[in-house]
Amino acid sequence: MDAPRLTPKGQATRARIVEAAAELVAGRGVHGTGNGQLRARAGVSGSQLAHYFPDKAGWVRAVLEWRAGTAPAGHRRAQPDSLDRLRSWAEHVRPDEFGALAAELAKSGLDGHDEVRAGFDRWTELFRGGFQAMRDRGEPAPRADPGHLARVLPAAYQGGSLLTRAPSDGTALRDALHGALAHVTKFRKTRGVGEA
Repeated sequence: MDAPRLTPKGQATRARIVEAAAELVAGRGVHGTGNGQLRARAGVSGSQLAHYFPDKAGWVRAVLEWRAGTAPAGHRRAQPDSLDRLRSWAEHVRPDEFGALAAELAKSGLDGHDEVRAGFDRWTELFRGGFQAMRDRGEPAPRADPGHLARVLPAAYQGGSLLTRAPSDGTALRDALHGALAHVTKFRKTRGVGEA
């Protein structure tokens, strides 16, 4: 069953709820965020919240979709289609909340697997396109597999983002990304993916 169409005012209210939920979850986690806090943060009534999101799982999925849509935009602005641009991206990119939310969701019992998969697929496709462009230019190497390399960077990014949350600095994220880029660079001249 398709979701009902919303008026512009309804769309704005729903968006306000989702953004408020994303802020709360970033600070309190999924388990620490309840409907009462969300109503207060978004400035909506209980009936309004129930109209847009009948249950908690609904707004958690909406936050996942929103995070999945906004985070890759920042990576896309970095134009990850050359080693120099990837190195610059690795130095300046900040941790995101999507991976942390996905990890927490996996432990929560709430359903959001489709949104998590779609979010990671979107990121992988962004990097795959960049590596395809690089391979077409012979950088890192014509035989390198863009799909393989496109999975390496988001995995390093997400792992580094999760590790960075504990010490509250960017060292873990930068180390993870530069380690992944070292893997990418090894295909530059001598190897194709899968070679020893």
